[in-house]
Amino acid sequence: MTVTIEKARGVWGSAPSTNYEQLATRYRDIFQRIREGAVHRENERKLLFEEINLLKEAGFGAIRIPREEGGLGATIPELFNLLIELGEADSNLPQALRAHFAFVEMVLNSPEGELRSTWIKRILEGDIVGNAWSEVAGAKAGTFLTKVTKGEGDQLYLNGTKYYSTGTIYADWILVLATKEEENKVFAVISRYAKGVNVIDDWDGFGQKLTGSGTTTFTDVQLQESEILTEEFNATYQAAFFQMMHLATLAGIARAAANDVSKAVAERKRTYTHSAGARSSEDPQVLQVVGKIHSLAYSSGAIVLKAAESLQNAYELHLAGNGENKELVNDEVEIEVSQAQVVVSSLTLDATALLFDALGASATLPTKSFDRYWRNARTIASHNPLIYKERVVGDYAVNKTRPPYVWHVGKSNISS
Repeated sequence: MTVTIEKARGVWGSAPSTNYEQLATRYRDIFQRIREGAVHRENERKLLFEEINLLKEAGFGAIRIPREEGGLGATIPELFNLLIELGEADSNLPQALRAHFAFVEMVLNSPEGELRSTWIKRILEGDIVGNAWSEVAGAKAGTFLTKVTKGEGDQLYLNGTKYYSTGTIYADWILVLATKEEENKVFAVISRYAKGVNVIDDWDGFGQKLTGSGTTTFTDVQLQESEILTEEFNATYQAAFFQMMHLATLAGIARAAANDVSKAVAERKRTYTHSAGARSSEDPQVLQVVGKIHSLAYSSGAIVLKAAESLQNAYELHLAGNGENKELVNDEVEIEVSQAQVVVSSLTLDATALLFDALGASATLPTKSFDRYWRNARTIASHNPLIYKERVVGDYAVNKTRPPYVWHVGKSNISS
């Protein structure tokens, strides 16, 4: 029997579906354009407005919308494979779109009605949603200093300051987490351009510099009751989905590092007197390092796609109205993604550090910007601390303790 391969897929494994190549073809030219400008943007701190617009115009933000509602109907594994490819081009972009795709899942899991229809239409038109969740001021964990209050004529106002507003500088709408009167917390979605909203690009971490993860302030922003989301407007696997966005970004970083080290070794002419080959491309020790980096990158991507299957299963159970084992399924989704986080983070950090063993000191030149891979991976891997995820997985395995679905940062509620 003869097997004909029409198009090589590289060494990253098979696609998550038979339809994936057709879906991905729509975006690969854009990904290539993004990849070509990545080093320049990194070195010049050039924000991603142009790149985000390219993706918006191509309908990338709407790929999860079902076909019958006007979208492309991508599955969750298909989405995350595309995000790995986008992260390979520039890891800032999938992180900048993290809140958007999580919000899309909230919309897809929400009940039929005017609010759902409104958001489906906006997403199809290319609107992007950012976030304003985290605070670093004096609020206790689980509470927020950002408040929704009533003024004259029962007009609602939003006031507060949020940090780590990833992607919001590129967004059309902002998903805000705040405290409303006696209620503990509420979600509201407001226009990025509403009067009193100010988004500042002041993120100064050493990695993921272009994600727009800066400060957002709200000063007497008028809010309508209809802009406050109900509890039904949610995806039960939302916490796992948010983390999966980071894992896809990490897998993309590992793949980019693997591709770059292979190209650099192939082109490298200088060598050492005590090397094991006339050129790096003929040196078995260097080739061994390249092989390990590729293997780490391959494993990262494979784990992300396997974990994505668990989210797809949870989504399909929701669509089918099968709530019998919903709690157990969602617990296992969270644990599976937590396990993936622990391993993918380590694999990617190893891959991005090993790159320098294959290339030497010249790899540290800013014109190459190879250091961005480790810096970006370290920044992503620092989210949602691994030590807590490891403990959560262990506690579930031993004691069947349910994982936390929502966590917040702030002053401890525990008395010292």
